[in-house]
Amino acid sequence: MSDAEQREPNVTYTAPVGSIDLPAFDEEGVAYEIVACDECLPWYAEVVVTDGGILVREWHAVDCPAFESLLTGD
Repeated sequence: MSDAEQREPNVTYTAPVGSIDLPAFDEEGVAYEIVACDECLPWYAEVVVTDGGILVREWHAVDCPAFESLLTGD
């Protein structure tokens, strides 16, 4: 096993964070419900207005399994 496979994921408040932009509305224009991540402590979300519309930017610990799932589309 490599060192990365042996270490525990860092999902505490001191973890490095990353973000992903998600649509704020579905195809019918209904707003998505925003629910806090229960897998990492530094999670937060912000609403971002762009030329293309309104997005929700979610911030997670980079080791967060939910964040990894969002990034890979699983």
